[in-house]
Amino acid sequence: MSTFQSLGLEEQFLQAIADLGFETPSEVQEKTIPILLESETDMVSLAQTGTGKTAAFGFPMLQKIQVESRTTQGLILSPTRELCMQITTELKLYGKYMQGLNVVAIYGGASISDQARQIKKGAQIIVATPGRMKDMIGRRMIDISKIEYCVLDEADEMLNMGFYEDITEILSHSPKEKSTWLFSATMPKEVSTIAKKFMHNPKEVTVGTKNVGADSVSHEYFMVGAKDRYPALKRLADAHPDIFSVVFCRTKRDTQKVAETLIEDGYNAAALHGDLSQNQRDLVMKSFRNRQIQMLVATDVAARGIDVDDITHVINYQLPDEIETYTHRSGRTGRAGKKGVSMVIITKSEIRKIKAIEKIISKTFVKKEVPSGMEICEMQLFHLANNIKDTEINHEIDNYLPKINEVLEGFSKEELIKKVFSVEFTRFYNYYKKAKDLNVDAGSREYEAESSKKFSDESTRFFINLGRKDELQWMDLKDLVREITQLGKDDVFHVDTMDTFSFFNTDVAHTDKVLEAFKDVQYNDRKVDIEISKDRGGRNRGGKRGGSGKGGFGKKGGFGKKGRSGGDDRPKFGGDKPKFKGKSRRRDDRPKSAGTGGRRRKRM
Repeated sequence: MSTFQSLGLEEQFLQAIADLGFETPSEVQEKTIPILLESETDMVSLAQTGTGKTAAFGFPMLQKIQVESRTTQGLILSPTRELCMQITTELKLYGKYMQGLNVVAIYGGASISDQARQIKKGAQIIVATPGRMKDMIGRRMIDISKIEYCVLDEADEMLNMGFYEDITEILSHSPKEKSTWLFSATMPKEVSTIAKKFMHNPKEVTVGTKNVGADSVSHEYFMVGAKDRYPALKRLADAHPDIFSVVFCRTKRDTQKVAETLIEDGYNAAALHGDLSQNQRDLVMKSFRNRQIQMLVATDVAARGIDVDDITHVINYQLPDEIETYTHRSGRTGRAGKKGVSMVIITKSEIRKIKAIEKIISKTFVKKEVPSGMEICEMQLFHLANNIKDTEINHEIDNYLPKINEVLEGFSKEELIKKVFSVEFTRFYNYYKKAKDLNVDAGSREYEAESSKKFSDESTRFFINLGRKDELQWMDLKDLVREITQLGKDDVFHVDTMDTFSFFNTDVAHTDKVLEAFKDVQYNDRKVDIEISKDRGGRNRGGKRGGSGKGGFGKKGGFGKKGRSGGDDRPKFGGDKPKFKGKSRRRDDRPKSAGTGGRRRKRM
């Protein structure tokens, strides 16, 4: 078995490693560190998130720089503020015995003048996000003309975020003879392109197989109706009372909405997305690491800086736009040798995406059933029983036992057990006793039944500029129209979705109501246009157009009525309130906040 001593690291770094409690190097460290220490070379290293890549490039860079010099010798580019700060913190810990080491983090959302002052003091290593780095180079606040080592960390994610031009501009100010080390979880075509452009005969290190998911993570999917996505999320949380999870949504709007609704329903949840200030994001992450938050609802970009080893589940509330992004999501769990579960909530139309992901990660998804209400009650009941069994007795209660015995005198052991457990069990039972089955059969004929509806002379066919590129399948669009217009289940029919537009029908009597409802509506920050189609088959578009203007998912920015998912009927849980709080407001007057809060629940 390899040791850190055998990798060629100096004594000062071995001491830092011992202080951190590391005993043996990970596979990527074992393969990468000796190569980078022994030679001046370019390198492409492919390894999953959570495998110790920061140490793999951090220790060689620290050992090679001249700490006596104030010249910037190393540059590390990372995609997000959180990851930038995380890398900086880790490098400082690795180099704690290097007298005079100065590692500076450069990122947006903080004072650029303060960062410039830190650079002027002499920063041997700069860790930066591409946007802020390009800005400071343009202002001549940073000189990287003498760097010897450049790291592109999470290269695939930086390219997915559109940083290619920024990276190109930044590296044009660096010397050609430097060593460039590219670290990535996946190897899409874009990463290959950047490797060819900026690197010369790079050595390649691959841990596992390219783009393959980690073996410590199991993958499950749950198939539900489009309108049951949120109720399914709640059931998955209730079925795992000790859950400590990251819930992924595609957009900032959906992230905020899901977090707010979870808070209203009594869960310890918070949102993490790009509209939050750096201070708000820091507070959210601090609360999450302290487990004051059990469900962190995040966008893919914001979650890049999450480095918490004890996450039990990753829940994909929505699948990502890019299949490769799933690898990054699932890599948030199953870290540091621990097991994790990646769950995906999908509709019937998304099953093809599961098959595509399976090919990318070379792992098989297991189809699971969303638990029934009574199954959840049983899980919560036995969770409470185990908590009682494992609870240490506080003997301060001894003085009160005589009076307690008087109150409970006359009850048998069996009656007392029933009463104790009924205190919590009844809450879940009352909520779930009439709960419906959320699972959808893959062979369901629901779509065929919907499509078989005949056009009526008394119906109006509408054109709308939303489609599959907006991640809207026919049932999603139907739910959207019903939500905005407040029409009944059978009032919207024959919905056909194309790539960039769609059609749907309503009774003629609802024509004006539909057109009026879609005035001042935006979807994903884009104006929604609606027209009456002259041809019922949808080939020609014309007629009266709905207006446009500022709004959210409805005229007043709301995503639907409060309690739509059953949150108001859910039992609220007592207990201590978390230290980190927030306030949930309606979407039209809500400030940009972390959205944390809700009462701390005592789970069964």
